[in-house]
Amino acid sequence: MHGTCASPDRLNAQQRAAHIRQVVLARGDELRRRYPILRHQDALGVCILAFALAGMIGSALLYLNGHLDGWACLLLNAFFASLTHELEHDLIHSMYFRKQRLPHNLMMGLVWLARPSTINPWIRRHLHLNHHKVSGSEADMEERAITNGEPWGLARLLMVGDNVMSAFIRLLRARTWAHKRSILKRTLKVYFPLALVHWGAWYVFLGFHGANGIAGLLGTAIDWSADTLAVMHVIDIAAVVIIGPNVLRTFCLHFISSNMHYYGDVEPGNVMQQTQVLNAWWLWPLQAFCFNFGSSHGIHHFVVKEPFYIRQLTVPVAHEVMREMGVRFNDVGTFGRANRFVRQEGVVRREGKAVRV
Repeated sequence: MHGTCASPDRLNAQQRAAHIRQVVLARGDELRRRYPILRHQDALGVCILAFALAGMIGSALLYLNGHLDGWACLLLNAFFASLTHELEHDLIHSMYFRKQRLPHNLMMGLVWLARPSTINPWIRRHLHLNHHKVSGSEADMEERAITNGEPWGLARLLMVGDNVMSAFIRLLRARTWAHKRSILKRTLKVYFPLALVHWGAWYVFLGFHGANGIAGLLGTAIDWSADTLAVMHVIDIAAVVIIGPNVLRTFCLHFISSNMHYYGDVEPGNVMQQTQVLNAWWLWPLQAFCFNFGSSHGIHHFVVKEPFYIRQLTVPVAHEVMREMGVRFNDVGTFGRANRFVRQEGVVRREGKAVRV
């Protein structure tokens, strides 16, 4: 049994969340006792980072030397980069080298270099910790920035996979020049310098090949200068080894994250309403490039201080108690509700069976 027998019908939301937390923490403790290597959290973080970076560099070298197709390099590096996103998230919560600033900040810098599409991680720390405090509200800037709460349509589709496009569309929607300037200033600050270079190169890549494609359809060709072709050769390589993988990873992560978080009618502080579990079979192509985020991230809202690999290992037990306590699973209706929770009696699925750890 999960500790004491707890019927969700007799517990309020806070008590149900506490029960989930107790069960998940107990499972994490049991795993650490069974596998002592899991107690070496700092060392594991370093090893995972080294593995991810070695994987990205290795696949890039294989591609450059003609031993790996471009599409395979892109997919592999998107996967390796997703590991560094999980590490960054753990670092934001100070899970590695908490009291040793040099290795901690070195890891922060390296995971940023692996994902140059993202905002400055030291700035993201403030946004993410705020996300936990105000999840599901208008003040949750982190989730709002990746389209949580937006109605589905062309705008959200463009915004969900492109951080700069998201900021640009919000700038266009701003009603006053003061608000527009504020968005522009904030965007330049948080994306300087890596993301500005990353997304700038991505637009140049799309523009160059788009122009060539249109010219080809018109039966002509563009006479690019030698310098332009030399620059584009470098950008084409970057598109395969770092830019493309992060565009793919960004889309997968933001699509999953923005739809597994609820928005707008969430009770303040009610963790039971903040997230659902998105682990339907048809989402696996997306999950593969955001390290199973839809299945595991909801656990993090209940137990904040467990590193991502422990969270993955606790998934079977965590899902069982989460379902038992009334957390939603695969609520695809959220796509049509702009992520509203729509609190109604009887909507949440509950199972009152006993569960073994």
